[in-house]
Amino acid sequence: MNQIEAVNNLKRRLPSVNAVLREMGDTIRLRGHAEVSKVVSITIDELRHQIGQGINPLISIDGIKAATIQYLDVKNQPSLKAVMNLTGTVIHTNLGRAILPQEALDAVLKVAGAPSNLEYDLVHGGRGERDSHIEKLICELTGAEAATVVNNNAAAVFLTLNTLANHREVPVSRGELVEIGGSFRIPEVMQGSGCRLVEIGATNRTHLKDYAAAIGENTALLLKVHTSNYKVEGFTDSVSEHDLAELAQLHQLPLVADLGSGSLINFAALGLPHEPTAAESIANGVDIITFSGDKLLGGPQCGIIAGRKDLVEKMRNNPLKRALRLDKMTIAALAEVLTLYLDPSSLVKKLPTLRYLTRSLTDMQQQAERLVPLVQAAVPNRFHVGSKASYSQIGSGALPVDTLDSMVLYLAPLEPCDSAVRELSAALRALPHPIIGRIHKGELLLDLRCLDDEDRFLQQLQLLPRI
Repeated sequence: MNQIEAVNNLKRRLPSVNAVLREMGDTIRLRGHAEVSKVVSITIDELRHQIGQGINPLISIDGIKAATIQYLDVKNQPSLKAVMNLTGTVIHTNLGRAILPQEALDAVLKVAGAPSNLEYDLVHGGRGERDSHIEKLICELTGAEAATVVNNNAAAVFLTLNTLANHREVPVSRGELVEIGGSFRIPEVMQGSGCRLVEIGATNRTHLKDYAAAIGENTALLLKVHTSNYKVEGFTDSVSEHDLAELAQLHQLPLVADLGSGSLINFAALGLPHEPTAAESIANGVDIITFSGDKLLGGPQCGIIAGRKDLVEKMRNNPLKRALRLDKMTIAALAEVLTLYLDPSSLVKKLPTLRYLTRSLTDMQQQAERLVPLVQAAVPNRFHVGSKASYSQIGSGALPVDTLDSMVLYLAPLEPCDSAVRELSAALRALPHPIIGRIHKGELLLDLRCLDDEDRFLQQLQLLPRI
């Protein structure tokens, strides 16, 4: 038999699509006839191609069934999935930032699975306002007269400037022209909003007289930006919110403060570095504050605008507000998170972000002692597992130079090999519930600060290939 005859003989042994489908009744009922039939055809075509390339694959209906089911399982996995954040960055932008508390999750399920009064006034039986579900809570927690919410803090800054300063000038210190992330910069946000940036002062020092000199007939407002994602140290000086508020009032101008990450509580009371709070800014005389809901606040992604009622109403009436508004699920989650802040005594226990940030080193040391032998038994035998002191960072542009004492599990190859560490890291990321660590100096580090589900962690490790 020549080669051509051998190839043709192998191809004739391939079962028909219908023959395979007759053996896949359960899969068809689950996935649908059309989808299963398509994948079976692809699988058989791939075998036919392999035969044409001189490969002698195993040919059987059971083999084609197995390949089809595996393909469908992979194909139908969601792209967006839960992961374990063991990177050492608590509020990790790439990993979804803040984790919602159970109360928020329950609230989301209730409004997502049924009609709701999102824009319906139950008292008067007419059209309602989305902000009504969260405005009172924000005002109570910040001391503001009014509040509105949009889909992120960049949008909050954008809407504020577009409403109050379109085609007019806004002085900003050169030391506060921050890059938010993902190439979004304050100057570009300002330009897009329609206002004209007037740079004042120097990178490291800006004085009250610089603001005063920049005020002219076309000045719309004064803007102060909290440098939450970097810190300039050394010979520095900046103007306080209180002093700026007095200057703004003298010239009958609004003072706007972008707090960035933002906070509703005094972090110093929790043993953490201080971060300016929304209430402090309002008390200092700031007319409008903007800050994130999904960073230090520990809620869903959103941008909060709070302050003077007349200014907030202008923003609420801006057509852009509709384009930037929140959906019902985000509002439900935010309302529950804000409600938790009304009871500071239970806040740390209930809010995951604060629980992770305040977790004790002793707790993590005890966890490391439990996990080292269990992880050693689960990972490939060419790796040594141990634990050591390390540090975590807060993340998402908050308190950039401050770190938190932490503990890590380190997975080090018995023979130094960077590729082996990268392969192990990739294998952890490929698990059904991916485990995300960080590589540092030839070791894979798994930071324990955010690990609160040991059982799930160990279950995933059992699925690692023993390579």
